[in-house]
Amino acid sequence: MSSTIKEVAREAGVSVATVSRVINAKGPVREETRARILEVASRLGYTPHAAARSLITNKTGTVGVLLPDLYGEFFSEVIRGLDLAARRSGFHVLVSSSHSDRSEVEAVLRALRGRVDGLIVMSPEVEAQSLEANLPETLPVVLLNCRVEGSAFDSINIDNYGGALAMGRHLIAQGHRRIAFVKGAPGNYDALERLLGYRDAVEPLSSEGLEDLEIEGDFSQESGYRAGGTVLRLEPRPSAVFAANDAMAIGVLCALQEAGVRIPEEIAVAGFDDIPTARFISPPLTSVRVGIAELGGRAMERLLALMAAGDARDRHHEVLSTTLVVRGSCGAKTEGSEGPEVNSAMDKLHRRRRVR
Repeated sequence: MSSTIKEVAREAGVSVATVSRVINAKGPVREETRARILEVASRLGYTPHAAARSLITNKTGTVGVLLPDLYGEFFSEVIRGLDLAARRSGFHVLVSSSHSDRSEVEAVLRALRGRVDGLIVMSPEVEAQSLEANLPETLPVVLLNCRVEGSAFDSINIDNYGGALAMGRHLIAQGHRRIAFVKGAPGNYDALERLLGYRDAVEPLSSEGLEDLEIEGDFSQESGYRAGGTVLRLEPRPSAVFAANDAMAIGVLCALQEAGVRIPEEIAVAGFDDIPTARFISPPLTSVRVGIAELGGRAMERLLALMAAGDARDRHHEVLSTTLVVRGSCGAKTEGSEGPEVNSAMDKLHRRRRVR
């Protein structure tokens, strides 16, 4: 059993209040006394009670993370980046999933009140009103890939539109004129931005009689596999398929290969996110690279900065650029990147809200 704070105080010959000041780094204590208390605490195996410390300091040492799902490589990489950044600063991470349900988002927000020192929210269903109604006004919050109007909260987003625009243009530059697009989950912010990027990329093909080649999906491999079946039934078939994320692109690729379609000779396949598996499948997947773990790490670092700043915090809104990574699934022999085209897409932001 670990010792109590009273036992540490008695052994060190000081008051309980002095031990508390040393353990919690609060108030002046002579260096000689501080060293003696820490030596005794270590020797006796004293560990501060987390709940008691929380009552004293009004801090929990924990940050909350609300994600739409916990399944798949994308979210595992996000969590990895979040956790690494949090542990470097001595914080624990409490992760919850909303399963893309608005009422569950609000329930989780209420459940986290008083349990965390700050919160990262990644949910396409979140609304400013929900956050304001269900969270303390003083709680530091960072929005990750959320579309929330106004600037009441700090935010970090991926340049989804620019990445999709660059991928569509790349496929056109490779000679493709019938490019199918597998859409992400309905109502999802990332999915909408990627759809708009695809639409603007293929707009010049409309004069060539390009028909609607948008196929329903929900970001899962299963929906990508079903979309692959739809591609096989199209007449004439597309020469390329661009999926709104890598999981769906892998599902598409599996469906086409099972049907005997040669990739990329007959149909090229591309995705978005560049999850770790993308480079190891056969053929390796062309994708839009997002620094997924970096995304989580940047969000956590921003949240920790907000927590340290207290009431004197400014609002920051950041958009992370993406990189086009070309691999064998669209005909390339070796991996390469075409970063400038992705980044230059930001000058087209005025077109992002146009839904045709």
